[in-house]
Amino acid sequence: MSKVLGDKLVLAISSSALFDLRESHQVYVGEGVAAYRQYQIDHEDEILMPGDAFALVEKLLALNQTLGQQRVEVILVSRNSADTGLRAFNSIQHYGLGISRAAFVGGRSPDPYLAAFGCHLFLSTHAEDVRSALRAGFGAATILSGGSRREASNELRIAFDGDAVLFSDESERVYQSGGLEAFQSHEKQSARELLGGGPFKPFLAALHKLQQEFAEESCPIRTALVTARSAPAHERVIRTLREWNIRLDESFFLGGLDKSSILDTFGADVFFDDQASHCEKARAVVATGHVPHGVSNELQPIKG
Repeated sequence: MSKVLGDKLVLAISSSALFDLRESHQVYVGEGVAAYRQYQIDHEDEILMPGDAFALVEKLLALNQTLGQQRVEVILVSRNSADTGLRAFNSIQHYGLGISRAAFVGGRSPDPYLAAFGCHLFLSTHAEDVRSALRAGFGAATILSGGSRREASNELRIAFDGDAVLFSDESERVYQSGGLEAFQSHEKQSARELLGGGPFKPFLAALHKLQQEFAEESCPIRTALVTARSAPAHERVIRTLREWNIRLDESFFLGGLDKSSILDTFGADVFFDDQASHCEKARAVVATGHVPHGVSNELQPIKG
């Protein structure tokens, strides 16, 4: 990973995840690229409304002010050209967001540039760009519309699923091929074997490092693991995080229960999960990032 931005936590985000671009996207879908370009130019002085990841970005950037130094970098990474991207930068300036770097790639996938910026996380509404970033080894998620926003709270709260997000999908593969009994037996036998790291491990590690710069009792960042695992499959997770030397503030082992009520009570600003069905339920109460990684997102062969 590139060190051009030093020891910062680096988030790359698309303009459609940061701002609400649904209206202009309808122009693109209905009338094509040229009409979309002209629409953005004609409306470039009109401020865009916040998108589903806006509050997350705002709270991350606020950490720089709290610490008195630039420890978080947010980079706008867009399929737009610089010409059509001017509206996004005008909106960034209007909201006072500390974003000064951008990559406008003119209709192509931006993921080749993530390494150049040293990104820990990429958020977009373009699912194929997210899949491409994941294949390249980056933590990435497709931001889904819906969910409440917690702008009123100064505390940043981020929740993660476990398998195929923070950890590899090896255990999920056992579950899907052999069922719950096989999964629990496998995890019990493997309790002292570390789980492999998933695509969000580097982001969690960077976030944990940032947490350590605050006194524990006054840290404005709070993290949670919200997983369908239950005892006895919890032990392997705990031992793995301990070996990684990463602390999660709260952990919920739900044994298959719906995650939405826990996420609502925790007050998450964003939740990351690999399973589309979990994301659909969670998005009703929290901004949700679908992580299209692992066995749950592989195309199943058509039987016939």
